[in-house]
Amino acid sequence: MSARAFIALGANLGEPLVTLRCAREELSTLGILKGISGLYRTAPVGGPPGQPDYFNAAVSIWTALGPADLLAALHRIEARAGRVRRERWEARVLDLDLILYGDCVQDAPDLTLPHPRAWERAFVLAPLADLDPELSHPLTGERVRAALERVGLSGVTRVASVW
Repeated sequence: MSARAFIALGANLGEPLVTLRCAREELSTLGILKGISGLYRTAPVGGPPGQPDYFNAAVSIWTALGPADLLAALHRIEARAGRVRRERWEARVLDLDLILYGDCVQDAPDLTLPHPRAWERAFVLAPLADLDPELSHPLTGERVRAALERVGLSGVTRVASVW
């Protein structure tokens, strides 16, 4: 089984840019990177107050790993970066979210595809639009470009095209 997957990257603790670059390199070992978005600085959404801004990006990857194995690999990369899961939407050293895996639709306790909140979050949609603005949600058919126009770019600033 091979598929094109889209992964969102985020970090707001430690040295986020260094962490994101290291994560990007580790992601390249999971398949063939087909695209790397620009880098965005975004205000935190949800979670405890007082968090620093996030740096967000996305990659597309062609991988032979199945969705569950890919998610497990993402969790291992997060752990190597020092991520500890304590509280939902807390500040983090590294966050890797599997947004899409081909046209796979799955609703399981450990993995929901497509990511259930991706089409509502500008910090995910803006980097995805860099990769493929015509990418469509497997359930609704809404394209990334249209979703980004709908949610707007409030709190999201592009800081680099290449990082």
